[in-house]
Parts: sequence; C-alpha cells; structure tokens
Amino acid sequence: MSINRRDALKLGGAAGLMTLASGTAIAKSKSLRVLILGGTGFIGPHFVDALTAGGHKITLFNRGKRDPEAKLGIEQLLGDRNGDLESLRGHEWDVVIDNSGYTPKQVKATADLLKGHVRQYLFISSVAVYADFKKAGIDEDYPLAQLKDPTTDVVNGETYGGLKVLCEKVVEESYGKQATIIRPTYIAGPGDHTDRFTYWPWRMSKGGEMLAPGGAEEPFQYIDVRDLADFMRTCVEKKVGGRYNLCNPPRLVNMGSLLETGRRVTGADTKIVWASADFLTENAIIGEKAKGDFMPIWTSASGEDAGILLVKSDRAQAKGLRFRSLETTIRETLAWQASRPAEKQQLRAGLTFEKETELLAKWKLRNA
Repeated sequence: MSINRRDALKLGGAAGLMTLASGTAIAKSKSLRVLILGGTGFIGPHFVDALTAGGHKITLFNRGKRDPEAKLGIEQLLGDRNGDLESLRGHEWDVVIDNSGYTPKQVKATADLLKGHVRQYLFISSVAVYADFKKAGIDEDYPLAQLKDPTTDVVNGETYGGLKVLCEKVVEESYGKQATIIRPTYIAGPGDHTDRFTYWPWRMSKGGEMLAPGGAEEPFQYIDVRDLADFMRTCVEKKVGGRYNLCNPPRLVNMGSLLETGRRVTGADTKIVWASADFLTENAIIGEKAKGDFMPIWTSASGEDAGILLVKSDRAQAKGLRFRSLETTIRETLAWQASRPAEKQQLRAGLTFEKETELLAKWKLRNA
C-alpha cells in the first residue's frame, strides 16, 4: 500500500438502497459511565452526542487545548497520553473509548492503568491496519500490516497502519473478550476538517465543467461519522466485543451516484468530464506522486489498491451498524461547511479551480 494511501486513511448502488437509516430512535439502556480518551476533535463530539442521547454519563480525558471547557454535564479530566495520566487514577468507569491512541506505548499505558477500573475497552483503529488492498471484499480476518521497525513510535504515512496493529494487540491481550476493535474507512460528515468527502458535493455545487476520475461505476466508500457514533453506542450498551470494519457496503455508492446525488441536493447544472486513471496519475493528481492538488478518497478499482474502497462490513451490520442515506450525508455536510467561518471556507482537499481548468484543457487536447 502506498504512503499516500495510508496517510489519507489516517486523518478512514444508489443511496436509496441504504439499509435502515441511523438517526431513528434507539431505545435507552441502563445509564453507563463512559470515559473517552480524546473526544474533542472530529469524531469525539459525535460520540458524546450519541452517548448522552442514551442517558450515559461521559468523562473526557484530553489536554484541554481544543475544547478547554467541556459541555455542561460532561466531566473533563486534563492530562496527556504521552506521560501525564494522573487525573485518571482513582476513578471507575464501565467503558473506555480510546479515540486518541496512535502508538502501542500510549495505549499500553492507559490499558494498564485502567485495568480493573473499566469493564470494556473500545479502541478506534483504522482499515489501514491491513497488509494491502490488492483484492476486493477484505474482512476482519485479512492479513495485517507489519512494521519494518516494530520499536518505532514515529507516526507517519508509512508507520500509521502498522502502529495501529500493535495498538490493537495491546488492547486484545489486556482485555480479551472485553476488547472491541473498530476499523473505520474514510469518515465523512459534519465536522470533517479534512474536507476529503466534502470536496465532491461542494465542487458539484459550483457548476461549470467538473473533472471527475475514472467513470460513473467506479466504487466510492465511506462511513458517516454519525453512523460510526451510533455503532459505538450499540457496542457500549450491548457490550459488543471483537473486530469490526466500519464502512458502507461495497458498491452501494459509486462515483456516479455520489456526484448525481450532489447535483440533486445542490440543484447544480455541472457538466461532469470523466478522465482516466492513467491521465490523472501522469499529472500527479492521484497515486504516490500526488501532492497539493489531488482527488481525495477515490482510488481506481484496478491495480495494487483496488480493494481500498471495497471493504466488507458484514460483521458490524450483523451487530447493528446502520447507514444514513447518501443524500443525508451530503446535505448535512454541506450545511456544516456553509456554517464555517469565512477563513475556513477554503477546502483543504481537492483540486483548485486553476488546476482543474489546466487539466480539463490537457484532457480535451489529448482526446481531440
């Protein structure tokens, strides 16, 4: 797997065919005490929302830099995963959600300290743990990545997946059947400051000629952050253990349905111009050489990463994973994007209009 691909995963049919949508009422269970290690970035606040909706009592442990004052009713303990865990001592929780563990050293420190003080340890990992994506239909038993240097604690595009593998091992060895490993693919939805998913419907909304990769039938896969959060609540309330990929079913969404749904939501008159993977690779818009301007998430369904957007989540679906419609994710992500301060309206992912114009001219010349 390429460095760019692992780095992209780090920070993970028509929409109408989605299974029963998340967001429908979930029966409340007994109130539980839940510790979240992190909880103030992109996915953490959604975890808080889903769990408080279930009547659970939440404690956040973090450095207090992103959200120095926790929300009313949310306990916040200050500390640092890299050495300052004192505020965690002397407490009892039913469940811990590890949302900020990237090295086995970090995870072992909290797993050891909390042993005997929590009943279940949920670790947020990534589908980047798999050894490669050469085939479609990867499930939770697929071979895992191995680090060239298993002693490293440097987190980068090359080491991210292998380090997550070692983190998972720490949790499973310490907590056994009380360990839950969650492996999301690309995460989308309100609050996603990477702008990877957001780019596609946002660009569609701007009209004109839009450069798109491959063809309409090329696969596209993601998990809405609210569906991830709802599944976390299910795992907490039903004490679900084991390993789970989190993504919508393979080929339920493709590039065509993604863009056409974006068109329907935004009312845009955008003309889609499909360009081949070879052309985009030659121009450093996809692949290992892509830097700056690039097409986020998308990968060709052929080649060494053919299965990266065709991962299976059957096991999680059997335990209660449900999916919002593609239209809902697009509509509510764009609404969040529009609400951001003006200085944050410029997307961090995707092509600039200048680069897109240049590439469109090259593509037309090539096919003249």
